[in-house]
Parts: sequence; C-alpha cells; structure tokens
Amino acid sequence: MLKLTNPFLEEIKECQKRDQKLMEKLVFINEGKETDFGVDENGVVRYRGR
Repeated sequence: MLKLTNPFLEEIKECQKRDQKLMEKLVFINEGKETDFGVDENGVVRYRGR
C-alpha cells in the first residue's frame, strides 16, 4: 500500500512535541478531559478541528 506524506504536517507534529503547553493539552485529551482540542488522523493536535 502506498502512503503519501506531507512534509509540512510532519514538521508541525515535530514542533508540537516541543511545545510544553500542547503536551499538557495532549494529556487532557488522552484522559478525555479536553473538549476543545483533539488529535486528527495524522497525529496533529488541533483546536476545534482547525
């Protein structure tokens, strides 16, 4: 199966890993406590789906 990657999205994911506030939000997302933030199918943290 062929998988296409977007270098821009990969860069966003890597930068998000270095953002302490986003990592705190990720903990809340995983615990089901965060409703405004979520993780999309590419692993990118998004605010209200944006």
